[in-house]
Amino acid sequence: MAKTNPFTFIQQVRTETAKVTWPTRRETMISTIMVFVMVTFAAAFFFIADQALGYLVGLIMNVSV
Repeated sequence: MAKTNPFTFIQQVRTETAKVTWPTRRETMISTIMVFVMVTFAAAFFFIADQALGYLVGLIMNVSV
């Protein structure tokens, strides 16, 4: 493995960082809001699915006794 001195490494990191296309503040806010919306939908879906399956299992367990 090639060894690089710290100064050269920092220069390479700065060069690569300059190539990155950073999102704008607006893009970041929209992405963040969309993540929260999707998390809310997923949480609601899994809550409803869990309640429904729990109810069905409860019915099955009470019928078999």
